Amino acid sequence: MFKSNYGLFYDFHTSTDIPDVGENFDAEAFTDQLKSCKVDFLTWHARCNQGNAYYDTRYGKRHPSLKFDMIRAIGEACRRKGITFSVYFNGHFSDEELLQHRDWMNIEFKGDTYHTYDERGFFTPGLRASCYNSPYRDHLMNMVRELLENYPVDGFFFDCLGAASCICPYCVKEMKEKGIDCTDQKAVHAFGVFSVQRFCRDLNDLIRKIKPDALLFFNGRPAEESGDMLSHLECECLPTSFWGYESLPVYAHYLRTVAKGRTVMNMTGRFNTWGDFGGLRTAEGLEYDLFYGAANGMRPDIGGHFHPRGDMDLPVFDRIREVYNNIQQYDEWVLDAVNEPEIALVYPLRGEDYRPSGPAESAVRMLTELKVQFDLVTTFVPWDRYKLLIFPDDVVFTEEVVKRVEAHLKKGGKILATSRSGLDPEGKKFALSSWPAVYQGKIPYDPLYFMPAGPLAEGLPAMPLSVYASGTRVQAAKDAVTEMFLVKPYLPGDWDGLRSNYYNPPEKVTNEPFLVRSEQILYISAELFTGYAKRAPKQLRELLGKAIVSLVPELKFTSSTLPSFSRAFVQKKGNTELVHLLAYCPEGRGQASALEDRITLVDTEIALRTDGKKVRKVYLAPDRRELAFREEGNYCKVRIPMMTGFALAVFEY
Repeated sequence: MFKSNYGLFYDFHTSTDIPDVGENFDAEAFTDQLKSCKVDFLTWHARCNQGNAYYDTRYGKRHPSLKFDMIRAIGEACRRKGITFSVYFNGHFSDEELLQHRDWMNIEFKGDTYHTYDERGFFTPGLRASCYNSPYRDHLMNMVRELLENYPVDGFFFDCLGAASCICPYCVKEMKEKGIDCTDQKAVHAFGVFSVQRFCRDLNDLIRKIKPDALLFFNGRPAEESGDMLSHLECECLPTSFWGYESLPVYAHYLRTVAKGRTVMNMTGRFNTWGDFGGLRTAEGLEYDLFYGAANGMRPDIGGHFHPRGDMDLPVFDRIREVYNNIQQYDEWVLDAVNEPEIALVYPLRGEDYRPSGPAESAVRMLTELKVQFDLVTTFVPWDRYKLLIFPDDVVFTEEVVKRVEAHLKKGGKILATSRSGLDPEGKKFALSSWPAVYQGKIPYDPLYFMPAGPLAEGLPAMPLSVYASGTRVQAAKDAVTEMFLVKPYLPGDWDGLRSNYYNPPEKVTNEPFLVRSEQILYISAELFTGYAKRAPKQLRELLGKAIVSLVPELKFTSSTLPSFSRAFVQKKGNTELVHLLAYCPEGRGQASALEDRITLVDTEIALRTDGKKVRKVYLAPDRRELAFREEGNYCKVRIPMMTGFALAVFEY
């Protein structure tokens, strides 16, 4: 099975008009720099999204100003130095090739052939995209075959494999043969999903026939869809670009659940956005991304652009070396360590990539702020080992979900759900007869308030509190206990046709449940996670934390002193448990997000549930400085005098 400890991913998207490609390139000097950073895995472009190849191809078009076979030079140097070498193809975009073969172009449902990606600010005015069912398919497969048969390459990275809604003549002909209505946009998109899946399968079959152990990754396809073909997973997630700082946490908690023991590469970038040759992010910003990934089972991978001329840009290597040397101090403990949380956040895949909606992203943030250890799961993986399943705001209970939840409850597991989560696919009732609430429709109140009461109200303000979102109107089921109630505002909504009701205070507590529970299920009728996504009220996060503790009284990790912006993750390895602590704080600056400071924490107390195991010692890696500890009940408690940015506490049994 492929394992990589440290990777680099180099973009080489090079305009045909650049006159001096490769003139200063030295493969030996370049790979020496890789070795000095202890990089063991390199990805480099065989053919870029501009449509130019960087090797002597019989099928494609080598960049007109490149005077030598760059892929051969890099591949041979990597092989001599023990660096695994994977080559990149853009599987969908290829400007130059499509200028020559316009019948290969993807034609969108509305007739577009340019793909501008305005929402991402990627390409201006755009790139031409290929149709997976056109002769482009065989063309790309021929280029792959010639590399496999003639070049020292270890694998392939295929990029931008989105499911296009294509109505080119090739697609329309096949859709008609299959009886698909090519005027139905949903049907055309479904055919696009089928087409890209078939394309990936054909590429996989070709590659495996020639080189069974080849590395292979399809970027843009769900891992759940193509997992049997992938040698490893790669997470492209540059926080300073359109992903933002909320995305990596989602990917990190999700991808490890579908990896099945395979390496997950955590690809951030040395620049501030793709296409940026002049960006050099801070060491602090890069290490935050990579420490976060390592604490969740991912391996570091830094993306960059190489100057077309071959200029080395040594400050980039200096920065990579600095960051990697810092992380490499912890390899003894972190390599092959695993996360095994007892809590799962359940949210189904929506679309082709795991870029979830507000509730899931917000739930990940709230749980990490609370320092709860959890996985993000879909029905692709078993839920058997989790004590608590959390369903945020709008998870439909399909037949498969119902079956799993019933099995979970039968073995004594707990459920926490909010708002529409739990409803059947028709949205007319809760799918489980054991649900503690009876569905009545949408909550009519705007704004929505609730009154803290009961055991979970301790520490919350004794006043009506805003949710900043809507929710579901319910009645308590028989034998269920209502602990908190909705509060009705004076006015029905924002505008009544004559007057603005923007200022709409709470009037009175109703008899409508806000929080209702049975022995194993705690249900909150409001969109708790959507509300936090909109306004981040601390009270909603505190309520969530109390609800979780009421269902799982002894969490794996707790801390009374860590600030909300810090992060804590627990891993296991051999006879040790590792507690990763991160103290950084990304912030908005103008139109951008930035991270350039490590934060110092003083006298931090942490507590790790040891489950009856005897702690022999606790120390900080990498210098093995021992920490005093005390065992109280089922926990081992430690105080860390000072940490800056990152700390790794090792509990040895």
